[in-house]
Amino acid sequence: MLKQARRGFTLVELLVVMAIVALLLTLALPRYFNHLEKSRETILKQDLAVMRAAIDTYHGDKGRYPESLDELVSARYLRALPVDPVTDRADTWQIVAPAGDDAGAVYDIKSGAPGTARDGSPYADW
Repeated sequence: MLKQARRGFTLVELLVVMAIVALLLTLALPRYFNHLEKSRETILKQDLAVMRAAIDTYHGDKGRYPESLDELVSARYLRALPVDPVTDRADTWQIVAPAGDDAGAVYDIKSGAPGTARDGSPYADW
């Protein structure tokens, strides 16, 4: 009888493959997380711009500022209240009241996310 040769990978071959995979991950993961952070910041800037435009449009149409962000949604100036991409919550938005005798409670909106952006500016200042 002929003996069949066993097929398979040796331990050294498996270790070499694992080392190559680990090397590729150490190169790719920092870029991936940097890209995720950049995309969150871009989404936050866009959400703030859209909500500020909705507040301005509401003020132009009604002659007063909205009493809450939910009023913008119920009046259909926004389809839904966006989620803050940094905090992953929709209830962390910081409302800025109008100065002076303007009616309403929502003059501007800011992010309630703690921390700073990649450029060093605090999210709360956006």
